[in-house]
Amino acid sequence: MSRKQETKDFWLAALRTDGPAFHEAASRPGVLAAEVPSCPGWTGEHLVRHLGSVYAWVRSHASRGVTSEPDDRFRLAEVPAGSTVLSWWADEFSAVVAMLDALDPEMPAWNWAPQAKTAIFWHRRMAHETSVHRWDAQMAAGRAEPIEAKLAADGVAEVLDTWLPGGRRKGPADRAGVAQLSATDAEQDWYVRLRADGGIALLDT
Repeated sequence: MSRKQETKDFWLAALRTDGPAFHEAASRPGVLAAEVPSCPGWTGEHLVRHLGSVYAWVRSHASRGVTSEPDDRFRLAEVPAGSTVLSWWADEFSAVVAMLDALDPEMPAWNWAPQAKTAIFWHRRMAHETSVHRWDAQMAAGRAEPIEAKLAADGVAEVLDTWLPGGRRKGPADRAGVAQLSATDAEQDWYVRLRADGGIALLDT
């Protein structure tokens, strides 16, 4: 299943939908102090700080026009505490959306995965980062809504073609064989070969 099935416009539309929904959930009374069930040890405030910090980090390097790894000395400016963190997050969200909207998806841009080093990686990554954490924030608010089916299916594909080949495989690494994953609501299937050395390969169908 190729990651090129979706486009910059698709991922930006998802980002523009899930970002405001994240903010709405995080702004509900008590959510900043509440535990996030899907992120053990985090409160809603931790979640807001995390997502806003990811936006700031991506903005610091994704538009450089080069494929070299960014400076690991990046330091985030002080993040406000308490309810003011929500307006800080909103500013970071607006800034990252504006940057991604202006980026040519084929422009050279570093990423950590074993795939093409182009800016489209970050359109996709920020859409999924935001959608998953929107769901987390809604979990903390006690009113989680599902991720849209087409976006969720692309999220599965991102794990298989980006995270796992990038060395993020966890759990038993001694399993071998071919696994089939099916998203019945999106009518998509993936076939993954697991190697006993811990490696994986996404098979074309």
